[in-house]
Amino acid sequence: MAIATLGMCASTSSASLSLFSAPPLTRLTVSCSSSLSWSPVDKTLTQIQNSGVIACLRANSAKLALKAARAALSGGISVVLQQLVHEHPTTALGVILFLGHFQFTIHQIRSRSYSLKLPSFLQIGTVLNVEDAKNAKNAGAKFLMSPAMIKDITVEVQCGEVVYIPGVMTPTEILAAYDAGAKIVKVYPVSALGGSQYISALKRPFDHISMVASQGITIDSIGEYIARGATSVVLSDAIFDREAIGRNNFNEIYQLAQSAALLGNKAVER
Repeated sequence: MAIATLGMCASTSSASLSLFSAPPLTRLTVSCSSSLSWSPVDKTLTQIQNSGVIACLRANSAKLALKAARAALSGGISVVLQQLVHEHPTTALGVILFLGHFQFTIHQIRSRSYSLKLPSFLQIGTVLNVEDAKNAKNAGAKFLMSPAMIKDITVEVQCGEVVYIPGVMTPTEILAAYDAGAKIVKVYPVSALGGSQYISALKRPFDHISMVASQGITIDSIGEYIARGATSVVLSDAIFDREAIGRNNFNEIYQLAQSAALLGNKAVER
């Protein structure tokens, strides 16, 4: 069964949106131990691939973030992404630890009520350097996301239990990220590049590379993006309506999350 995912991400400055434009790298040949059983990375990738939706939460305070996250989790979102606030990293990472415990509670409630087996995963963004990545891993993140390709983070997570999703825009960047070891990439900013049609065009030469579509995506367009080749889509304001959060109307967040989760499930199952 497909399960929608929840994330929290930061607004980025122009510096953080710089593109990785170096020539394609030779694919890293790091020797990692193998196992017949699924690794944590395999499980996380499967969760992302089955999710259909990654909800990206921006909030002005930890208190609002927790309330909005509770509403989204209750509406069907199962993976939490904590914004890595560079000015207040301790507070930010504390929120993700708290939400990790809350996720487990939601999982237990769902399992008892509906007999569903819903895995929980934690994600952190926007991760901009190795220190961010290490802090995120220590806070319990299962996958990290960046607005650009950061080679040092790719090296940091090699053979580890955390998935890194670098941001890419062009075919050159996609291939460079893949050759550097990325197992999945985030196409950003997708709506400014042609939306779902751009994803469709990219998947023709890169059908073997999983892509998450991010930026400016609405709930109604979830199915179209996935049908055209996106593994999952990132939704931000479409779920976490800023006016609703400002009014403390978390029931609206719950309803939007429920709609997004339902459409994500249907799109993935087609």
